[in-house]
Amino acid sequence: MTQRIDYNEVAPRGMKALAGAHVYVSQSGLAPALVAEVNLRVSLINGCAYCIDMHSRELRHLGVSNEKIALVPVWREAGDLFDAREKAALAWAETVTNVATTGVPDTAYDAVSAHFDEKELVDLTIAIGLMNAYNRMAISFRSVPAAAS
Repeated sequence: MTQRIDYNEVAPRGMKALAGAHVYVSQSGLAPALVAEVNLRVSLINGCAYCIDMHSRELRHLGVSNEKIALVPVWREAGDLFDAREKAALAWAETVTNVATTGVPDTAYDAVSAHFDEKELVDLTIAIGLMNAYNRMAISFRSVPAAAS
């Protein structure tokens, strides 16, 4: 795969704006590993090789086991490997990422609201939206994963 455009070079102000949202999320109080798990799940749904590679590496750096990282795509079948809060965040990430299909139903909102207060839920949803934006940039312009370069 060959990169089409280096969007960081072509539109630095636009990418800096996205980076500002990233800084906000990183300072929101959400656990870094939880955000990275959500980022990985969103990237898996969207098929973004660049971001899958990046967030898998990030999770390993944060001390998350290879087994847990490998089971992010099938977290529902992973028993107690993911706690209730992680499961709620991953389910929310899936329904928000697939908004055109799911419509983000009340049942999903009620389920995630049992584990996150309003601010945390807004911050989590910002993180999900941001990851979807980054996925679309990386996929559209064929960002090459570190593992493939």
